[in-house]
Parts: sequence; structure tokens; C-alpha cells
Amino acid sequence: MTSDLRAAPDHDRFTAETERFRRELLAHCYRMVGSAHDAEDLVQESYLRAWRSYSGFEGRASIRSWLYKIATNVCLKALQPRSIRVLPSGLAGPYDGPDRPPSPLAPGEVAWLEPLPDAWIAPPADDPAAVVIERESLRLALIAGLQHLPARQRAILILREVLAFSTAETAEILDTTTAAVKSGLQRARARLDEVEPKPEELLEPTDQRARALLDGYIAAFERSDAGLLEQVLRADATLEATPFREWQAGRAMCIHTLDAYVLGTPGDWRMIATAANGQPAAVVYHRDADGVLRADGAVVLAPTATGVSRVVKFHDPALVAAFGLPDVLPR
Repeated sequence: MTSDLRAAPDHDRFTAETERFRRELLAHCYRMVGSAHDAEDLVQESYLRAWRSYSGFEGRASIRSWLYKIATNVCLKALQPRSIRVLPSGLAGPYDGPDRPPSPLAPGEVAWLEPLPDAWIAPPADDPAAVVIERESLRLALIAGLQHLPARQRAILILREVLAFSTAETAEILDTTTAAVKSGLQRARARLDEVEPKPEELLEPTDQRARALLDGYIAAFERSDAGLLEQVLRADATLEATPFREWQAGRAMCIHTLDAYVLGTPGDWRMIATAANGQPAAVVYHRDADGVLRADGAVVLAPTATGVSRVVKFHDPALVAAFGLPDVLPR
């Protein structure tokens, strides 16, 4: 908040009424734009707008729906000039060409989806009444699918089916009619069915089986042991990584690509377990030519009862700070 907001006489009242919704508004903005950092900026902008109009809030709607109206319209405005954020699997089918290392796309050529650290939306430990945000509503597959919807359809689907606002409430938030909401929801559902893979039963990050799969994936990299991946990946597993266009389908192709072009030698990689998008994840470090373990990005797994079905690596060193970890690990 800005200094003038902190100094305002009724700042305490504004904070008491609105601050408890910050985490869920962050999740909402993330679903809309597919970027944790952009979502954080949009939530900040939403609170500034809410503060500026707070004196005119007359309670005709709940404070929660009023904040969602502000945040949703902030997101819609921000999305107007932007390209949608995607994963490699949203660009083309799996790679089936000649054996060669994956080639990165040029910076800025594609707007990539980003992961959302679970810690950003975790309820405060000292607030047992805090709203728990459903992990399923932040799964990477769903977020990737949502980005393919037109922005207003995306907003309608999220407001109605994720946040459970009524048709009338959604129409009020979007300044439209109930008929437009019903029509938009129908079209959004149909489009999402086309672009989103059939939802899987993923294990929760706290499930011991999910943690064992994550530990196995980490061990495979840190030991440079492709054989360990056989115990982790499902036969139909997929592997994709930004900023590479090519992605692999099938365990054999995934393991071959990692073994031939990524794993290197033991000690080249270091991973620290975490959680993102309600899924097991790891912050990734890679050893440079000077022997220093430097931030490399993050990887998110889709764990099922029969193994990991999907691996998504985000090759972006700047993401490491979002998980609260340093750019360089001590020797």
C-alpha cells in the first residue's frame, strides 16, 4: 500500500474488511493471467483502486464480491494488449522429428505460463478461519487450458465454476446480463473441453506416494541416473520445458531426451523440494563452469497412483526468488 493509504484515518477499517481476501484474490488473478508475478502486481493495483473508491462503497454488495469486481476488471484490462501464456504443449503436438537437443525459442517470442508457489496462497498458521483455496483450481493443466479462452469467457468460467458466484452475481461483477453470462459459460465449457486434457486424479503434495515420486525424480537428476526415472514416470508420461517448443510424449522418449541432453554428470544438478499449483515441485539449481550451483528454475510434477504423468520444467532463474530461495547455493 502507498504511504498516503497507510496514513489515512480509516485505513485500519479498510484493512480489516479487505485484507483477508488478498490470498484468494491473488489466486483469482493468477487463474486469469497465468503469471504469479503479474498476478501479484494486479492484486496490488486492485487494492489501490479499492482504496480510492472505498469511501463510496455503500454495501449494496458484499465486500468480497466488490473486491472481485475490481480485481476481475483490472485483469480484463491488463489482458487486452497481451498474448496468452502457454506451455509448449499448447503450441503443437509432441516432437517426433530426428534425434537432436531441444532448441529454445527466442526471448519474447512466446509468453510462457508461470508456476504459482503454494506458499503464496497458504492460509496463515494463526488464522484457523482463513479460507483454504482448493488446489484443484490451480492445477497446471487447468491454468494452461484457461489461457486459451477469450478473457471474458475465462472470467465467467472462473467466477461461476471455481468461485461459485451465482449467475446474477457474475453479471454484476462483469457489468453484463445474466443471459450473456449463461451463454459465455456454455461456450467456455465447450472450448475448455477441447483444449484441456481429461482431468486426472492427482495425488496431493502431502501424500507420501507423491513425495516418494518427487524424491525419486530429484535423486535421478542429482545422481545423473536415468534408470531411476523408470521408477518414477508412467509409460504415457509427458515432458515439456519452457522456453523450448519441442516436448516429449511417452516414458521412453522422455528418458532418452533427459539422459542424452540434460542429466549430465552426478552433482551437476541440485533440487530443493517444494510445492506449486497444488502439485509437488522442486526449485532447480545447475552447476556452472566454475562449480557454482546457480538458480535454474523450477519443475512441477503431476503425480498419480501409478507414477508421474506429466513433468513441466520452467527454465527461468528469476522464478527461484519467488520460492524464497537464493540465486546461488553455498558450496
